[in-house]
Amino acid sequence: MGTFHTDIPVRTRERAHWIDITEQLRGAVRASGITAGICVAASMHTTAGVTLNENADPDVGRDFFWKLDRLVPREAAYRHSEGNSDSHLKASLVGFSVTVPVKNAEPVLGTWQGMYLCEFDGPRQRRVTVTVIGE
Repeated sequence: MGTFHTDIPVRTRERAHWIDITEQLRGAVRASGITAGICVAASMHTTAGVTLNENADPDVGRDFFWKLDRLVPREAAYRHSEGNSDSHLKASLVGFSVTVPVKNAEPVLGTWQGMYLCEFDGPRQRRVTVTVIGE
């Protein structure tokens, strides 16, 4: 049983930004040398999450942020003084980590699935930590 750790640096360009990190995830799994096991990708930030979602239609990302903005508006009367309470809530709703199986030295993803960093308080330099465990 082996364990491998690496980071994926991500530079976001907007306050709300959906960034496909699927290829970086694939590269991390390949670099691990692990052919069978699990891969965990985790956002190291309280205002950015990670998710698996459709990677074929760019409107999915637009719809994703449109709906989250309606569920958790920025203008609400939050008490957090930094003005980014909505970002903290959105990141918590999306989640901070995703676990995917590893088979044949590749992350096992569905036909239309990709992994995304979901920025809610950018632009910023972000980091997704990847841990691969297996044989």
